[in-house]
Amino acid sequence: MPETEHLLGIRRGIEKESLRVLPSGALALTPHPQALGSALTHPHITTDYSESQLELITGVHAGVEACLQELTEIHQAVYHVLTEQGEERLWVGSMPCGLPADETIPIGRYGSSNVGRAKSIYRMGLGQRYGRRMQTISGIHYNWSLPGVSSERYFDLIRNFRRHGWLILYLFGASPALCSSFVEGRDHGLQPFMGKSLHRPHATSLRMGPLGYQSDAQASIRPSYNSLRCYANSLQDALTRPYPAYEAIGIRTPGGDYAQLSTSLLQIENEFYGTIRAKRTIRSGERPLHALRERGVEYVEVRLMDLDPFEPVGIGAETIRFLDLFLLHCLHAESPPDTPQEIDANSRNQHRVAARGREPGLMLEHMSGEERSLQDWGRELLDACEVQAAALDAAHASTAYRAALETARQRLADPDLTPSARILAAMGREFEGSYVRFIRRRSDQTLADLMALPFTEKQRARYEAMALDSLLEQARIEASDTEPFESFRRRYLDPQTTEV
Repeated sequence: MPETEHLLGIRRGIEKESLRVLPSGALALTPHPQALGSALTHPHITTDYSESQLELITGVHAGVEACLQELTEIHQAVYHVLTEQGEERLWVGSMPCGLPADETIPIGRYGSSNVGRAKSIYRMGLGQRYGRRMQTISGIHYNWSLPGVSSERYFDLIRNFRRHGWLILYLFGASPALCSSFVEGRDHGLQPFMGKSLHRPHATSLRMGPLGYQSDAQASIRPSYNSLRCYANSLQDALTRPYPAYEAIGIRTPGGDYAQLSTSLLQIENEFYGTIRAKRTIRSGERPLHALRERGVEYVEVRLMDLDPFEPVGIGAETIRFLDLFLLHCLHAESPPDTPQEIDANSRNQHRVAARGREPGLMLEHMSGEERSLQDWGRELLDACEVQAAALDAAHASTAYRAALETARQRLADPDLTPSARILAAMGREFEGSYVRFIRRRSDQTLADLMALPFTEKQRARYEAMALDSLLEQARIEASDTEPFESFRRRYLDPQTTEV
């Protein structure tokens, strides 16, 4: 395949999480609006962990602008429903709004079917294991593929991304501060910011540090990404290995309600946290790990992107283009096998940049075994991305990819240009140091901006039809269920089961 045609084959999609909140900045405790359809079956609008946490999902797109246009349209459909029903809006920051007591945060509900109940019980288990507050963190997942790439090559990409993903946290991290309600009752090591919020002075992404999507229990998994077989075996072990703390919780409460799906280290594959995942589209009822083993890697899912509060839909075209060229670099650069020692060093680098990425002179652990400054290593990586930016621009007859690379160079040279620094500056300049007031204002502005865009009757009718179809499909699934739930649960979690 000619190089231009090959690069034009890049496909991308976005999954974006956002909390529903009240004008005050408090979490909305209302059920998922029925006018948005069924969270179980709607193709574009569902919920993530919480009933209050929307997840908006685009289709697969060849063009950056087309992907963003669909994400914008989905947002518009949501905002029109929310404004017609009341005053709720979407929270545009990754770290949550003011939160109620942990047990008050509502978990997602998906109806009475076995699959719907399993989704809710899985979330109940996450709350038991990690606390519900941690699950209210929101972010963006960027799904990316290139034609003709084998599973082996995708794992080359994944190893390099894990080595160098700290650069993404530095360039695009947008969660340097948070509301104190998120860490109430926890040791956190954060500092007050003008007496209003908590922060780290040089943080880039608290979401991707120890206070975010991290788990001491999962630290024992440490999968190797040297091959699909190594990765799959590591996950299989975590899915079947009993974990004492979770065995103490039990499958059911003393009252007989389900507390979690299983007592293993992972309930299901999606519980494993990581900065990037190997993915395969699953068939109805199929386990993700089985799909990967049987048919190989189809795409990768980048999971470390914070919501950018300065972008109406949380991510902009220039950021997407940088991800494209960075992933392409990770695919084509030399990618030696990983080792347990390097896996640990990657994790330390991630946490170091998440907490201190803008700190002058910050040093990181290089795979050579020596320490290197973030600045020197970052410049080397950006220089290596030049060939990919040029190739992508040639394929698209544009200069947009080199412009994205130039913006990255400017941010590396001047940390004040990064989203994390801009957020702290805006909080201090206009909002007396308040994270909640800053994100609340950005959320209000985003609502106004998106509601001001054209949204035709044809578009409205299409989303209303999708919502109705999804509700009917949920009802059909519920009506067809005959198997007792406990039988379904055991069969679904059986390592020998491929589909349910």
